[in-house]
Amino acid sequence: MALMALLLVGACSAAPGPAPPQLLGRGPAKFWNRSRLLRALPLRSRTYRAQSGLGQPAQADENQLSVRVGALFVQVGSADHFCTASVVDSPGRDLLITAAHCIYGGSGVGYRKNIVFIPDYREGLAPYGIWTPRDLLVAPQWISDSDPSLDVGFVVLKPYDGQNIEDILGANRLSFNPGYRNLVRVTGYPASGDAPITCRNWTSELNITQLRFECDGFTGGTSGSPWVTQFDRATRTGTIVGVIGGYQQGGDTSAVSYSSYLSPTVEHLYQQAIAAEAPPTA
Repeated sequence: MALMALLLVGACSAAPGPAPPQLLGRGPAKFWNRSRLLRALPLRSRTYRAQSGLGQPAQADENQLSVRVGALFVQVGSADHFCTASVVDSPGRDLLITAAHCIYGGSGVGYRKNIVFIPDYREGLAPYGIWTPRDLLVAPQWISDSDPSLDVGFVVLKPYDGQNIEDILGANRLSFNPGYRNLVRVTGYPASGDAPITCRNWTSELNITQLRFECDGFTGGTSGSPWVTQFDRATRTGTIVGVIGGYQQGGDTSAVSYSSYLSPTVEHLYQQAIAAEAPPTA
């Protein structure tokens, strides 16, 4: 009951929009009480090399650009961790995109446990509820070899109180073969996990399978953060051309991040995720 009250208080400070669904209090959603959320650590604690003068510092995201982005909490063994994920447009209206390493350990290790998604997560609050997955998808090449060119994963969410997540929050589009130079807005949850940060800069080519982005502050929990281009402030919608991951699982400094290039193989994985969706709720 304490968590229920907490969620309702959080909802009062959220952006105008549909009321968030009520917490169901079953399965992984019940597992992630407030104390677990607050003590969770970034899934990957990078050992950062000092590398200054690249890009600009990320800023705290105090506006509603982050509503379609959330913290993705996972359990690895007995440890509690988090990454970042975001809502992506799909026919079933229930799909997230993140980094593959956030949901699957790679090289046959298996999928993470007790996964939940909390959109617009802030300091232990879940203003839009705690959402649980129905299906998880990563490429076979990631499962067998942790292929950095395919560090992209999809999460099909269960409906929540009869609603799909895209009906409540909307979604960004997804672009494949987007080219290597795009002006993007990247939003994710840094090492503290208290609130998201965001930064805007141009991408560049690291190699044929990897994009590069320079902006300081993107520490371990930002794995899975969407790279959004053509952002429209009126609709708060843009197009995702990458997610933090790929080379070095996203980078070994807080100032330089990477993304697997969204290739035809990633597009095929997206189509598989669509096929795994349930029909959209009425």
